[in-house]
Amino acid sequence: MRDFACPACGHQLAFENSLCLRCNTRIGFDSESVTLVAIVDDAVESSDGAVPADAFRLCDNMHLARCNWIVPAASGGGLCPSCALTRTRPADDDPAMDAFADAEAAKRRLLVELVELGLPVVGREEDPDTGLAFDLLSSRDHPVTTGHASGVITLDLAEGDDAHREQLRVQMAEPYRTLLGHFRHEIGHYYQTVLVAADDDRAEFTASFGDPDEDYGAALDRYYADGPAPGWQESHVSAYATMHPAEDWAETFAHYLHLRDTLDTAAEFGLAPARTSLDRRRVEPGEFDRLIEAWVPLTWSLNMLNRSMGRPDLYPFVLAPAVLEKMRFVHARISAAPGVDTHLASGAR
Repeated sequence: MRDFACPACGHQLAFENSLCLRCNTRIGFDSESVTLVAIVDDAVESSDGAVPADAFRLCDNMHLARCNWIVPAASGGGLCPSCALTRTRPADDDPAMDAFADAEAAKRRLLVELVELGLPVVGREEDPDTGLAFDLLSSRDHPVTTGHASGVITLDLAEGDDAHREQLRVQMAEPYRTLLGHFRHEIGHYYQTVLVAADDDRAEFTASFGDPDEDYGAALDRYYADGPAPGWQESHVSAYATMHPAEDWAETFAHYLHLRDTLDTAAEFGLAPARTSLDRRRVEPGEFDRLIEAWVPLTWSLNMLNRSMGRPDLYPFVLAPAVLEKMRFVHARISAAPGVDTHLASGAR
């Protein structure tokens, strides 16, 4: 993630800021330029009553989702490109709305990384059958299962509660569990259908991960009855990745996104080589090796820093050679993604 600055005074700001704390300029995030821009007062109009073409206003979800993304002021309002992808959310008076805002914040970070990687983001309006959409649901009145189906990513907003999430993390013996991690895993399922479509891709997928057509229900039952096989760490990035080839891909894809975003941020602040930044994306064969060469010492140092603060490791995983080869396949498929214009379409009215 970039190191942002106020467009008015140059003060250092974060991705989530909607106000400069030095000069009080109202700002918003422009997903097309991946920059923060100044917000022109909605009441400012030209002499003929028109709003300037380069004026912006914040997304209609500014308060409900604490969204700082922009839409053109001339549109009269609407949802930003990120919020427009949410198909279902809790009612305004649902106690889960705080968790909804947290989930939307994680989703915005996810989408920026996808666009930076050059991955296509096709919404439900463009592709009604398999386009990307998010159902962010409250389990207050009925059970909600986090997952992916035909482009729709469902998230149980109870995952936004720290105590609930930590209880499940311990119960399921997971070393890492976050909202952003959930989104990165589920979006991996979506991109399996997008990036592994050709016969050659499927053959290579099967050689690396296993048969994607293996009975999912039977694999799920087996995993929860018997757990992962001994020595799974030598071939899988997590215990859950052993459950089914599709879950192995999704877990590996999520870790690739962890790696790229963390390296990108570290490079922006001088903690990793500049060549690992997403705005220096390379597709030649040696790129993946350079990423891993930077990733290993970075995560070691970050883990040691966390331990110095009495915290658990930031990245509590060991990437065995077999796991790295799977991740290399993910890297290759992302690098070969169609070179399309991946800017996000807004839901402005």
